[in-house]
Amino acid sequence: MSLTNQHTPMEALHLTILFLVSLTMVHSLSPKCDLTSQGPTLKVIHVSSPCSPFRSKASLSWEESVLQMQADDKTRLMYLTSLVAGRSFVPIGSGRQIIQSPTYVVKASIGTPAQSLLMALDTSTDMALVPCAGCVGCTSSPYDSAKSVSFSSLTCGADQCKQVQSSSCPGTTCSLNTTYGSSIVTATLAQDNVTLATDSVIGYSFGCIKQVTGGSFPPQGVLGLGRGPLSFLSQSKPLYTSTFSYCLPSFKSPNFSGTLRLGPIGQPNVINYTPLLTNPKRPSLYYVNVVGIMVGSTVVNIPTTALAFNPNTGGGTIVDSGTVFTRLVTGAYTAVRDEFRRRMGTAAVSSLGGFDTCYSVVVGKQVPSITFMFPGINMTLPQDNFFIHSSAGGTTCLAMSASPALNVIASFQQQNHRVVFDAPNNRLGISRESCS
Repeated sequence: MSLTNQHTPMEALHLTILFLVSLTMVHSLSPKCDLTSQGPTLKVIHVSSPCSPFRSKASLSWEESVLQMQADDKTRLMYLTSLVAGRSFVPIGSGRQIIQSPTYVVKASIGTPAQSLLMALDTSTDMALVPCAGCVGCTSSPYDSAKSVSFSSLTCGADQCKQVQSSSCPGTTCSLNTTYGSSIVTATLAQDNVTLATDSVIGYSFGCIKQVTGGSFPPQGVLGLGRGPLSFLSQSKPLYTSTFSYCLPSFKSPNFSGTLRLGPIGQPNVINYTPLLTNPKRPSLYYVNVVGIMVGSTVVNIPTTALAFNPNTGGGTIVDSGTVFTRLVTGAYTAVRDEFRRRMGTAAVSSLGGFDTCYSVVVGKQVPSITFMFPGINMTLPQDNFFIHSSAGGTTCLAMSASPALNVIASFQQQNHRVVFDAPNNRLGISRESCS
């Protein structure tokens, strides 16, 4: 299956527009910030969308924005590398990443009566972590457990406490200390009712955060969509049978146009799948097998070891919602980059931060396609999924870079695709879908 770009000529012209529009332009828009769920559909926004209360107040230039996202991605990649060592639709929306913060957020309701939070989606994390009242170092409006009649703390003897590797019991309540990027999170294990769309997960177990040190933790908290026993995938199994999908909108989309789709009902009828692989040391991560990468019509000559799945070392490729730009281990990235440059001809190459393949000339027809080849799927990216453009400075960069040990298919490359995580059948589906 080849996922090709279906844009009209006018839409193709729009692909050259800066994906991070200036704050001035954003403020001139009238974004639709209605988060109301429609039936089983939940909206998703980017954390720095005009609709997000966590959007940075600082005005950044395009170059500053790109460099900031690269720095954030570097922290995220270090975090992922350290790890290696239904029926409901939820709105998703877009914005610039905060350090170590997964890029997209959804609205969740916690407690009785319900308290609304915007939580970051993270496919590489299991347990939900929620800023609670009295938290030291938390920067967002917290969830107040004292106002919820359905809240309860979990004791040290609870099964859930035994499932947390970093749990401790200084008293009767189960406590935990965990790292998230460069942040250290101290929390107590608790339960309350959680609702994402129209269905509540009763007695959902999560970390009620008491203290955060370091600047990497997402201020709105994290909703873990990994495959572990305390993830949303596992705890909502009676409702959604461990199946979900998302369509991530473009970074430049000001509206809640993406969707998180929960459960097998309503997933695409026509979609190709590739097997999910499991790393016994990190079973929560979504590994897939990349068998090759094409630049244009050429299958790039990549060392086998650069793409191979290795459960002993954790090497291979994961699909991750929290990393912005795709990373390829050095041998794979160098081969892809060199073929891409060759196809671009004599255009002068410059660099910007971690991007080493940038152009200051107008690019168009000479730009080759990039295709990730999985067993069962050829994922051909449109230009707006691998090129970032500056409308002011005229700079265009290949939005990928090198990684020391792990390949990551990131959110920029996934945007405007429906990605289905079908855990019961141990498979991942991908198809093109416009949701910006």
